[in-house]
Amino acid sequence: MTKLSVNINKVATIRNARGGNTPDVLKFAVDCERFGAQGITVHPRPDERHIRYADALAIKPLISVEYNIEGNPKGISKSRPYGFIDLVKEIKPAQVTLVPDAEGVLTSNAGWNTVKNQDYLCDVVKEFKACGIRVSIFIDANPKMIEMAARTGTDRVELYTEAYAREYHEIAGKMPALQAIAPFVEAAKVARDCGLGLNAGHDLSLENLAFFHQQIPWCDEVSIGHALISDALYLGIEETIHRYLDCLK
Repeated sequence: MTKLSVNINKVATIRNARGGNTPDVLKFAVDCERFGAQGITVHPRPDERHIRYADALAIKPLISVEYNIEGNPKGISKSRPYGFIDLVKEIKPAQVTLVPDAEGVLTSNAGWNTVKNQDYLCDVVKEFKACGIRVSIFIDANPKMIEMAARTGTDRVELYTEAYAREYHEIAGKMPALQAIAPFVEAAKVARDCGLGLNAGHDLSLENLAFFHQQIPWCDEVSIGHALISDALYLGIEETIHRYLDCLK
């Protein structure tokens, strides 16, 4: 069964645009669970332009579904006296997803080079696992990088699916979508052969999610934010979550 984890960063972006507490990010997380989401994902960045470190702390006691915190372990908050690693170790979510996003980037745009960063990732993975936190490494659909990720001791990898989503959209109606998914099926098989759990995320949507799930049904979790929140502007969050869950049946 592939679980749906809703990334609520975009809700915080809207709140921060005006100040105050509308929309209420904490209530939104609770409501996502109430409407059927099987997980909540946040990605606090050092500039806190969307989810703040304080949000990440406050959400944990409010939800009972799986909590996933994404981010660069090298990140240091500009508003609190500690960094991403300290935050995650204090919260102890079910899962931490390590993402190599540089400070100031608009969104995550690449997976880890697990060859170049092997020693560093081994240390970080070990530190989180010692706290009982499952670790996932954000990674491109590159078999070599996945094989090297396995050597860090990580529990899972999360496939960076932007290329799949882009190509799926570009070839829609022109040629079989298998062309878009093929590298990801191969990568997913490598992860499975390495004994790794598998997550996926970035630009997955109602347009492409069902096909992704059909081709890689052993994926453990998809984390979806931007497209899901955008769809909710038209459909409402309850209906939107139900439609995404339908894609995973």
